[in-house]
Amino acid sequence: MFRLIKKIYRLFKSIPVHVMGTITHVSTQKPVVAITFDDGPDPIFTPRLLDVLEKYNAHATFFMIGKNAERCPELVQKVARAGHAIGNHSWNHPSFPSISGKERRNQFRMCQNAISPYGEKMFRPPKGHQTIASRLDALLLRYKVITWNVQVRDWEKHDAQWMANSLTSHLKPGSIILLHDALWGDIIEEGAEDRAPMLEALDMFLAKVGSQFRFVTIPELLMYGRAQKRNWYVKDHNDW
Repeated sequence: MFRLIKKIYRLFKSIPVHVMGTITHVSTQKPVVAITFDDGPDPIFTPRLLDVLEKYNAHATFFMIGKNAERCPELVQKVARAGHAIGNHSWNHPSFPSISGKERRNQFRMCQNAISPYGEKMFRPPKGHQTIASRLDALLLRYKVITWNVQVRDWEKHDAQWMANSLTSHLKPGSIILLHDALWGDIIEEGAEDRAPMLEALDMFLAKVGSQFRFVTIPELLMYGRAQKRNWYVKDHNDW
């Protein structure tokens, strides 16, 4: 039985990247970029974020935690009505390799219910953790799995100028940027839960590059070129 399971696992591992790969960015020459925000919505910082985005006529994608969305249904609606896209970031942000397949599928469904009717079939793995098994769950439930190729570790305590400069220096057409309008979990660097520096950095960044790039949602970005994918997996006790 163990040998059979091992063969099945290796078979799935051999599936081409265009089927099982995870979207990290888009190949395009057009000056378009997608900014994404994880772990919200947050009743304090998400409205302030929406004001910054509106100031620069920028659209974004919000990968929401279902438990937060359930607490703030009016805010979920406000995000959608402002022209932003909403995706699934699980119900309460567990590392998917650490839970069973049944629990993972429940996480998908509970979050989707919380962000309904605005949620699109896009998923971002909590903490970016994903295995072949969890990727298969997303595939079977017909989710596009979206990660990123630009981030500034805004879950740590950094000043706004440093984050703005880092975003600017790594920006390219077709980039997918990871930021957070909230931080979920107990292991957070002290002071990092304050999203004000991130908001200030975003304002500075958009002021600098907003005339050079259009900031669009993930579904819009995918229309501008070929989605670039990679085998985005971590090792866990089920991997051989």
